[in-house]
Parts: sequence; structure tokens; C-alpha cells
Amino acid sequence: MHRRIVPQLDTPTNGRPAAITTLPSPWGPLHVAVTFGGVAAVSWLGPIDDVRAWLVRRHGATPVDRGDLADDDPRRRLLERTVRALERWMAGEREPFDLPLDLAGASAWDRAVLDGVRRIPWGTSESYGGVARMIGRPGAARAVGGAVGRNPIGVIIPCHRVIAGDGTLGGYGGDAWGSHQERQELKRALLRVEGLAAANPTV
Repeated sequence: MHRRIVPQLDTPTNGRPAAITTLPSPWGPLHVAVTFGGVAAVSWLGPIDDVRAWLVRRHGATPVDRGDLADDDPRRRLLERTVRALERWMAGEREPFDLPLDLAGASAWDRAVLDGVRRIPWGTSESYGGVARMIGRPGAARAVGGAVGRNPIGVIIPCHRVIAGDGTLGGYGGDAWGSHQERQELKRALLRVEGLAAANPTV
């Protein structure tokens, strides 16, 4: 399968505040955070206060709101660029998300898995086992699933495109928010944006 080339996951600078904003979506408020290193979080999975607390733990500083940033602040520019890209994606466009990412605190394993997930093209899906093979670790499907569940940057790192080997949905978002069924319904909706369907969810 052809894999498009995407920017590498950038090395972050810790201890400098993230900037955060929320935009509306068909599935509820979508929280987006960036740092000077790149996009750090894109999440529907929980209230904004949970995202703020996660950013403090991961990046070591209290995040600031987009409205409190100067017009020439690089975080503001990246937030606006990210929001525009997400809006295009939600409208059904084949958005490449050529954005720098900040995965501060992620393990080397998680980074390898998420880099593989990011190479799954728009409008296609891959199994957990397929991602394991993609990154040279055949047989590590379960460990891939764990890393995918810890992905903090939804849609841009398209973990919704990773499904079970039998065509069912698999999990989504770890267990950080809502019920298993709610998370699966969100995953199904995100797949539909790209014209994809999965089999009935597993129980």
C-alpha cells in the first residue's frame, strides 16, 4: 500500500505554556492545544478542564487561552492553522494535516506507533496487527492497541483509522472518557467523515 510522507514528530520544549482553544463540531466541543513545539492535544474525550490538567502534567506549565495571545505569537498562528485544518477535515476534505506535533512525555514505543498511525492515508483503515507490521514489530498488535489508546492528538494522528483485524471497530480513546459504546460511536462517526464503515462494534 502506498504511504504518504508526513512531517516527523517534533522534539518538544517542556516548561513553556501550551495555548488552548475549543471549537464546535458535530460531536461536541473539540479541544485543541499547541505548544511552541507543535500540536499537543486534539480531543473530544472529556471536559476542557481535564485537558488543561493533562497539559500541566505533560508540559509543565498552565495553558493559556487563544484570546490571551498576541497576534504574532507563534502559538496563536499554529492554533489558527490547526483549527482551519480540522474544520476542512470535518467538512469532508482530504486534509493532509501537515502540522508539527509535540509528543512531550511519550515513550519511544508510543512515538513509533503513532508515527506509523500517522502514515495511514485518508479514507483507508488499518488493523492493529497491520500497524505492528508497518513499524517492524509483527506480533505486537496488543501493544500497538495500548499506544493507540494513549494518543493525545486525535484525528491529526488518525487513530480512528485503526480497527480490529476482523473489521470491527476495536477501541477508541483508551478509557479516559464516557462508556465503551460512546467512544465507539464517536469512532464510527469519524470514520464516516472519510467514507469508511466498520462492522458492528465489539462488546
